[in-house]
Amino acid sequence: MYTLNETEEFLCKEIMNAAYKVHSQLGPGLLEKIYEACLCHELDKKDIPFKRQVKLPIRYDGIDFDEGLQLDVLVDNKIICELKAVENINPLWQAQLISHLKLTGLHVGFIINFNVPIIKNGIRRYCIQ
Repeated sequence: MYTLNETEEFLCKEIMNAAYKVHSQLGPGLLEKIYEACLCHELDKKDIPFKRQVKLPIRYDGIDFDEGLQLDVLVDNKIICELKAVENINPLWQAQLISHLKLTGLHVGFIINFNVPIIKNGIRRYCIQ
């Protein structure tokens, strides 16, 4: 199992704190893009760098293909955050996040579903080697 470094641990805590703050203010039931904007605003207030809707090309057989893969939020070029506002998490999204981590060479990512009564039940962290 991958052990997070100090920076990754710090960023994970800040991401979770931001998600808790956004959810406590807005609650469930809004569009994903609203939660994305508010989560990024919380990160920005803490001077944590991020990028929204980052294109993720696929490199295959020495060729880069831009086939529409995107990361919702990339925090400090270290952590992927996939945001959802859905009733049920699709198991396919976990596989997609793991694939995105492999494609980027990153080690940690989150799936955060804001459409839950209690946000701790909507946050899942994934780590890979």
